[in-house]
Amino acid sequence: MHHHGRSLRLFTGDAALVESLSLDPATAPVPARMRAMIDFAIALTKSPSDRSGERVEQLRAAGLDDRAILDVTQVVAYFNFVNRMAEGLGVELEADAAR
Repeated sequence: MHHHGRSLRLFTGDAALVESLSLDPATAPVPARMRAMIDFAIALTKSPSDRSGERVEQLRAAGLDDRAILDVTQVVAYFNFVNRMAEGLGVELEADAAR
């Protein structure tokens, strides 16, 4: 999903960070709070029911309250849903959107 990278570069102004996130989000140099959210997103995507309570506690330990945990979970779940729908239907991005 390269088209998200452009938006993230514009939002952060940090091309090196965006490149690092695109290469390997699990090792990208980010603050602890963001690291917890990224790790949660990866885990929720790859193994949604595995140790979910423990993962929520890790988010709390990183400073997220219940509302923030709900927000992160909903965003990750939504993008997983949309990506699976697009991939399942064979949807391809238009050339302009992929840049």
